[in-house]
Amino acid sequence: MGYLEIVGIVFGAIWFVLLGMMFHYAVFSLIGIFAKKRFPAREEKLRYGIIIGARNEETVIGPLLESIAENGYPQEKLQVFVAAHNCTDRTAEVARAHGATVYEYDNDNERVVGFAYRYLFRCIERDFGTDSFDGFFVINADNLLQRGYLSRMNDAFLYYGKQYAVTSYRNSSNFGDNSISCLYGLFFLAACRFEARGRSVCGCSTRVSGTGYVMPSSYVKEGWEYVTLTEDWEFTADRIAQGNKIMYCDDAEFFDEQPVTVSVMMRQRLRWARGHTIVFFTRLKKLVKGIFTPRKRGGKDNKFSQYDIAVSILPSGAIGVGLWLMQLICLAFAPLCGYDPARVWALYGVVSACAFAFSYLITLLTGALLMILERKRIPKLGFFRRLAVLLLWPFFLLLNVILDVASLFVKNLKWKPIPHRGRRKEK
Repeated sequence: MGYLEIVGIVFGAIWFVLLGMMFHYAVFSLIGIFAKKRFPAREEKLRYGIIIGARNEETVIGPLLESIAENGYPQEKLQVFVAAHNCTDRTAEVARAHGATVYEYDNDNERVVGFAYRYLFRCIERDFGTDSFDGFFVINADNLLQRGYLSRMNDAFLYYGKQYAVTSYRNSSNFGDNSISCLYGLFFLAACRFEARGRSVCGCSTRVSGTGYVMPSSYVKEGWEYVTLTEDWEFTADRIAQGNKIMYCDDAEFFDEQPVTVSVMMRQRLRWARGHTIVFFTRLKKLVKGIFTPRKRGGKDNKFSQYDIAVSILPSGAIGVGLWLMQLICLAFAPLCGYDPARVWALYGVVSACAFAFSYLITLLTGALLMILERKRIPKLGFFRRLAVLLLWPFFLLLNVILDVASLFVKNLKWKPIPHRGRRKEK
């Protein structure tokens, strides 16, 4: 057996193991195509606090609060709390005019929304008591709630005995603005259809994505502790590591506004990548330990969910690039073993090109399938817009690889606001 054959077998085995670790994603996707978890309607209406972090959101906070008021849920069972943090506009004034309880919080050194949540929950515990609520919804200022959203989430929350957090279907209020907003919209629909639905059918934990979820009040009895760039990933990893689950309600739909420019997209996604990397370094050990720790008698069994989220927080893009570079280095030594350098690199180039073409085609077909499956939830788009989005879709996902690598070297990355135009989704 020659040098090149040995290199091929070693790296082939490594790739096989890594892909095998993620095989369950394909199973969840397949299940999500054909099935979803449904929850029976309940007459009981629980009492909820609705948590909204808002920084200079005067253009969008009003429509959100109107969508809450018009949602069909008994208003006496709801208390809306807004943390107007580091605002220089009329966010607090607009929120109060719509009946929200507003706490203003100014600290320019604490810009990420997690700090606003931490301050807000301290105020709620002091003035109302977190125990006076059955649960808390976490909503973004630019979100809009589909009518009936709160009741459907209440049904799911009751179904799970008020023990677990429940997340929901994330759609985009400006899906068809341009190709960038369409790509974002498709990205979140893929997470719902190909990840969350299958997990919920199997009784496995999913993850929260930004906002749009409800959690038991007991989760925040001691306050809110997640203040990094991606507090949603932190929250998810800790909940699952502690033996809990995060469930999913596909029938509860909310909308948020997506970026429409390349510069804002790059800034936001680099922040996501850096936050994801931080969660990997700070939470992986805890999750792996939970997988191998014997379950206590009567305890909750979520070891597969712990394995699932541990794989999910791996910086797969950076790992893939690292393996690619290692393989290049190994091939660079092939001439020392008597191989023709030109033939070695030509062969490697052909194999790499074929792998890229295959991945591109599979990703494109997956995007087309998603558009068909979710056609009722995607606004009308012209043929050429759909075609452009599908052709760009593989590159949109490939960008994650580049940003995964960049996130390893970025330090002192600060949160910056995402501009919102305040459009209400057409009904």
